[in-house]
Amino acid sequence: RRRRASMQAGVTMIAPETVWLAHDTRLGRDVTIEPNVFFGPGVTVEDRVLIKANTHIQGIDGKSREGIVIRAGAEIGPFARLRPGARIGEDVHIGNFVEVKNSVMEKGAKANHLSYIGDGRVGEGANIGAGTIFCNYDGFFMHHTDVGKGAFVGSNTSLVAPVRIGDGAFVGSGSVITRDVTADAL
Repeated sequence: RRRRASMQAGVTMIAPETVWLAHDTRLGRDVTIEPNVFFGPGVTVEDRVLIKANTHIQGIDGKSREGIVIRAGAEIGPFARLRPGARIGEDVHIGNFVEVKNSVMEKGAKANHLSYIGDGRVGEGANIGAGTIFCNYDGFFMHHTDVGKGAFVGSNTSLVAPVRIGDGAFVGSGSVITRDVTADAL
């Protein structure tokens, strides 16, 4: 019933029998959902969002009561995982095998493949290269990573939190960042 009602309200489901909605999933108009997508409780998807195949979106869990909102025009997946606390801005791209947990992806930010973004912020228009990880846990505490507006983080980079990458900064591929990078720095 939920799938049928969603499609009648303007959602396109490529293989509706493979899409799993929670009791409170809210979907906007002109949303497209590819096969094998799972929505946990507490997920809101705004208009014109594309959710590609085999994506798992877990809005809330036993620890987090804050749901996930995916803003208009975002593109998620395939094989992406959004965990509690993920906040996905307008026109954001989250690609294949990208996991986002307790982090904000601001308007137009991109993490196109093979990355872990945990306990952080990715600023407007910033790019996170393939294989980048936010090293957020030191064995005792979770720490925050902040990537500024328009920053570019190269492939296979480890950002060891707590750390800040300034607006417009460029981080070369394969870097291990343990100290703040100033705005517009290389």
